Amino acid sequence: MTHKEIGWNFDNSYARLPESFFKRIEPAPVHSPELVILNKSFAKSLGLNVKNLESKAGIEVLAGNQVPEGALPIAQAYAGHQFGHFTMLGDGRAVLLGEQITPTEERIDIQLKGSGRTPFSRGGDGRATLGPMLREYIISEAMHALGIPTNRSLSVVTTGESVIRETMLPGAILTRAAASHLRIGTFEYAAKWGSAEEIRILADYAIKRHFPDMEDNEDRYLSLFHEVVDRQSALIAKWQLVGFIHGVMNTDNMTISGETIDYGPCAFMDEYDPATVFSSIDMQGRYAYQNQPAIGQWNLARFAETLLPLLHEKQEHAVELAQEALSTYEHLYHSHWLAGMRGKLGIQNEEEEDKTLIEDLLRIMEKHHADFTNTFRALTLDKLEDTPMNGTVEFTHWYEQWQKRLSRQEKSKTSACQLMKKSNPAIIPRNHRVEEALEAAVKKGDYSVMEQLIDVLSNPYAYSPEQEEYTKLPEPSSRPYVTFCGT
Repeated sequence: MTHKEIGWNFDNSYARLPESFFKRIEPAPVHSPELVILNKSFAKSLGLNVKNLESKAGIEVLAGNQVPEGALPIAQAYAGHQFGHFTMLGDGRAVLLGEQITPTEERIDIQLKGSGRTPFSRGGDGRATLGPMLREYIISEAMHALGIPTNRSLSVVTTGESVIRETMLPGAILTRAAASHLRIGTFEYAAKWGSAEEIRILADYAIKRHFPDMEDNEDRYLSLFHEVVDRQSALIAKWQLVGFIHGVMNTDNMTISGETIDYGPCAFMDEYDPATVFSSIDMQGRYAYQNQPAIGQWNLARFAETLLPLLHEKQEHAVELAQEALSTYEHLYHSHWLAGMRGKLGIQNEEEEDKTLIEDLLRIMEKHHADFTNTFRALTLDKLEDTPMNGTVEFTHWYEQWQKRLSRQEKSKTSACQLMKKSNPAIIPRNHRVEEALEAAVKKGDYSVMEQLIDVLSNPYAYSPEQEEYTKLPEPSSRPYVTFCGT
């Protein structure tokens, strides 16, 4: 079977950039790959033949044993501020096969994660283990279903080989797809180790790929920065609105496209606590839930620094332009967040007091250790008895104020309820459910638990009877939930 029969249709525009931006490599073959999950609907949208992709020839590509016709495997170079400290990085265990041109003419990066050592592996083995790859599959697809921009997961294959971590673990390779893997860290790399011309080439490439409408703008580099500021502010607001905590908001994990990328130590918040941290390595809480908006702005400041030579020939004026553009972030973020929170409460017009109403609710939720997702679900369904706040004086007062607020808009309560159902997911990938699915898959070879979880998460706003079971909270534990980066 030819790779064309599978549906691969590659181009390699990134590989036409200066060679300093990447290294040519070949994925390291694996012993006996086995397909354990395939995103069939996504595969079809990419123009792939699902049946042929499931064949031996198809799996060989997903395992890195065969390079499809037209692909040009590379490891991308980039740098990044990791927990505030700048360092040289690059794809240490990922191979970009190329860019799939879909039937609708979209250009989508196809990357193998866990495909072996690269020149950027920094002493690592370049491999990945099954649990973290399945975790990224579950969370990224849940994020997509929630309507949050994200890279997508196409498949996970086991390699038939063991990977040494604290113990011997089953190896796996994730095939993931993204609008691109251009990062703030890519620009930081160019600014630190490249020439001014290479920064310009990279910026022109980012504009052509993601913002072609601004290609002819005289001030296109400033327009590029404005657009990335807007996309990141909108993205992080969406994270906050569903209680998602990324866990590792380093600049190498922030994309120019505005997609969420790198699902390492991430998780969704259960009880509402702004200081929540899940990452085992975030000892100081730098990337806590409450800090994500500010960190987004900090990361964008690092991006602005890389663009200064393109903004104006006089650095002082370039800095002024960058600062003026960056100063819009806070307003944009709060506008996106406030609009989203109004939707979560069924509010369809604007009043100045809305922010206070929202903040009062969050304060009461925090005081009573109320679950973030289930609180808004209870409000949507008018099942106040489902929250620990019910019956308290302060919540009763807040509820009365909320009802008065809803009465001051022209649209009906039915319309408000419909808006709330569109804005408040009935379910999220609960941490204990994700762990349950991973344990069944990794320890028992039982993928049915994960498949069922993915199925119910595929329509989080359905409010269906099948989802009821997945709204239940975990049993109380004396230990906080902790996630790991998987490396």
